[in-house]
Amino acid sequence: MSVAAPDPASPRIWLPRRLLLTRSAREWAHGRGIAERAAARGVEVRELPGDRLALDLGDDPKRAYAEAKATLAVVVAPPSKRKLQPIAPSADWRVDLAEGCPAHCGYCYLAGSLKGPPITRVYANLEEIIAGLPAYLGQGTITSRSRTRQHEGTTFEASCYTDPLALEPLTGSLSALIAWFGQWQADAQLRFTTKFADVAPLLPLDHGGRTRMRASINPRGFARFEGGTSPVAARLAALRRMADAGYPIGLTIAPIIAAEGWETAYGELIEQAATALAGADDPDLTVELITHRFNPGSKMVLESWYPGSDLDMTDLNRTTKRTKFGSEKQVYDADTMRRLRTFFEGRIAERLPAARILYWT
Repeated sequence: MSVAAPDPASPRIWLPRRLLLTRSAREWAHGRGIAERAAARGVEVRELPGDRLALDLGDDPKRAYAEAKATLAVVVAPPSKRKLQPIAPSADWRVDLAEGCPAHCGYCYLAGSLKGPPITRVYANLEEIIAGLPAYLGQGTITSRSRTRQHEGTTFEASCYTDPLALEPLTGSLSALIAWFGQWQADAQLRFTTKFADVAPLLPLDHGGRTRMRASINPRGFARFEGGTSPVAARLAALRRMADAGYPIGLTIAPIIAAEGWETAYGELIEQAATALAGADDPDLTVELITHRFNPGSKMVLESWYPGSDLDMTDLNRTTKRTKFGSEKQVYDADTMRRLRTFFEGRIAERLPAARILYWT
């Protein structure tokens, strides 16, 4: 699989301090290619004798977090990881190119759901992952059987457990997957959302209109919880470039935080998005609205990662919601949710009238 060269002038290209290459990953050309690109950029590459990720993180939690976040591991996705799972309400199926993310988001959705130190793991066996996708065509229940979204076909979400664009300069996995979907003559769509802006490698790809990029955005005041990511203005500019290249696009406004002044902050954000997309040639635009939520496990992990954060994870304006798996999470209470939803639906209809709101959660 050919991999487009990254744009050297692009901002916010994440480079790890070290790359761990497992023995199994070395058996795959894609895995060796990732290591070679990392080495060419000056990243220390350690070839491991086996598949265990050996990294001395020490006993200091703060240092352990920093060392893990500065590490990229190239591993092989086992069969259990290649068995796709539904990912409501976004898509029919979750397809993972990696697990973990190099950003430092104070509300991180992955906190508490991934085991061990937050080392980002990318998968070397990309060809094997792609080979398994056709078996899921037409088998989903989120978009495949939805009256309002059936035209999207079978949808595959590539950003559930990672931000694939953040890793693209080293992996090339997202470009390869987009190109494959572009050639796949099937009623299917690839989806990914990102807080990064280096889309240059994606622009010339023959995507066939089968990949939807969404920019994950938050107001400037709340973006302080999104350390290590591209500025919101850069994300929106990247989204516009993707629209101009013929990609379907979207906005993921997440997590919506009902902090003081939220109406003004999110009103300005929607206006910023409308300005960035003004004049685009009839873009296929969707919006996904996701309110802030957390569970006891993620709260504990986040407070250990980001001590002193002023992100509100108290019981104020919160209620407990039980998931279908029996776990509990804290979401905004009914009155707060009602006010938020009314505002967003009204303001989006006013400033982005051509957009389709896919869901509110």
